[in-house]
Amino acid sequence: MLRSTFLDEDGIYDPAHFNDRLLLGLKGTMSEAELHVIRARLQGGILNKARRGELQSPLPVGLIYNAAKQPVLDPDKQVQHSLRCFFETFQQTGSAMGTVKAFRKQGLLFPRRPRKGPHKGDLFWVELTHGRALHALHNPRYAGAFFYARHHIRKTADGHATCVLLPRDQWILLPDAHPGYIAWEQYEANQRRLRENAQAQGQDRRNSPPREGPALLQGLVLCGVCGNRMTVRYHIRGTRQVPDYVCQRDRIEHAEPICQSIKGESVDRAISDLLLQTMTPMALDVALKVQQEIHARLDEVDRLRQKQVERARYEADLAQRRYMHVDPANRLVADALEAEWNNKLRALNETQEQYERMRQQDHLMIDETQRSRIAALANDFPRLWQHPQTPDRERKRMVRLLLEDVTLIKRDQIIVHVRFKGGAVKTLTLSLPLSAPKLRKTDGAVIQEIDRLLDDHTDGEIAAILNEKGMRSGEGKLFHRGIILRLRDRYRLGNRFTRMRAAGMLTQEEIAALLGISVASVKEWRRRDLLCAHRYNDKGDCLLEVPADDLPTKNARKRPYSQKKQLTTIATNEVHYEA
Repeated sequence: MLRSTFLDEDGIYDPAHFNDRLLLGLKGTMSEAELHVIRARLQGGILNKARRGELQSPLPVGLIYNAAKQPVLDPDKQVQHSLRCFFETFQQTGSAMGTVKAFRKQGLLFPRRPRKGPHKGDLFWVELTHGRALHALHNPRYAGAFFYARHHIRKTADGHATCVLLPRDQWILLPDAHPGYIAWEQYEANQRRLRENAQAQGQDRRNSPPREGPALLQGLVLCGVCGNRMTVRYHIRGTRQVPDYVCQRDRIEHAEPICQSIKGESVDRAISDLLLQTMTPMALDVALKVQQEIHARLDEVDRLRQKQVERARYEADLAQRRYMHVDPANRLVADALEAEWNNKLRALNETQEQYERMRQQDHLMIDETQRSRIAALANDFPRLWQHPQTPDRERKRMVRLLLEDVTLIKRDQIIVHVRFKGGAVKTLTLSLPLSAPKLRKTDGAVIQEIDRLLDDHTDGEIAAILNEKGMRSGEGKLFHRGIILRLRDRYRLGNRFTRMRAAGMLTQEEIAALLGISVASVKEWRRRDLLCAHRYNDKGDCLLEVPADDLPTKNARKRPYSQKKQLTTIATNEVHYEA
């Protein structure tokens, strides 16, 4: 009874607390030396038994003691299948939270046996939680290993107890001591994966699990200058998230300048092209393995759901037998058993409905269309990789299956050293990405076309012609009159008015002065196409070509008066026309 009072989170009682309580009643009759000897003997006996692997301690769900007091697998097949499915799911998702989400999505339950209370030792099926998943993944018992003294309970000055996790070299650890659900090597791999996931919140985010961001090499990039792990920064370009790989550890810890910062978009594109070239010969094998994995996974999940239905049916039958064997006259007991029977039948009905619903979803997931898509993976892997609906997280997982790490060095060019799984190395050389002003710079061919069109067209007409030809500005926008005006000023292209003046064209006032007629006569001759006019802006203002000599001589008597009046206005209007 005392031993069950001092269990730690692993189910192991601390001998120091047990000995303190056991010897508490002996302090009045024995000396301190005798108490110390008895304590040492008790603790030494416990440690010797633990070193032989014979010390009994509470086992996690899925393991029980047989008649010979040896740990064995739980004879309940549903419990075994659930735990094996749990560890397989963790291998596929790579995180405890991902395993919990997968169980929740597939409608699977996890076994639980309370260690105390009125239902001590009873088997319950509950939803998998993150804490329960971590406890199962960290427990060496599932790998068939006996352990003791993994935690140490210490008393603080205020009388409270604190539990401290000891280093592994201080444990009593005996691998392969009893049957388990996973091999010891897989347990070690799971612990490494959990440590890497925990480091996602650390100073380097080293080997962090794949996230939702578009950075393809998140957690895999090394700085080729200082050797530190590079982190990811995102900035918004238009409506897209664009990654940057930054070596900033020294800046964070020592307030030093950033070692190097590299635009990640070009690097990710080069790595993506490299993987497409590498994966092409293996695409057929990948397609077949994907299809086999999906079938095996659905079959395993379907068997687990069938076990849940069988258990619910057994509990309903058991409740029925109990109700049928009760004395009908004893209504107090009969009513309680009848209510329990109804509850079990209701639970059976819900379990069967959930099983049928999930089974239909599985059939929709692996229908003929899905099979044909998987089979087409052999010839359509590039489209699948580049498809916008493929999550960035899945691309990162595929990258981590192929690449060990990527080292970046930024000089006059970007040197990318790619190390594949197995030791193969590939070196890529990339040009430095253009700066933001250069990225928004309009193409030189467009500027030349604008220069050519200015001889015959206004700014608005030039914008319409460029849009019809499919040309765009440096920012990828459609042209309009304001953009043409800014480009003329930026590249010092002469405006249309200046070019027409250089070609010898005159204003209406200048034509009237030249011919000795009124401006009204010039407008009338222009309307009758006796004068050739050309627009120099989008407002309709025009310049006229020098007229021929064979023009009408009507209103010749008014020419001296018109010339004197018009010469006074030419000088003041010249500045306005130039603008």
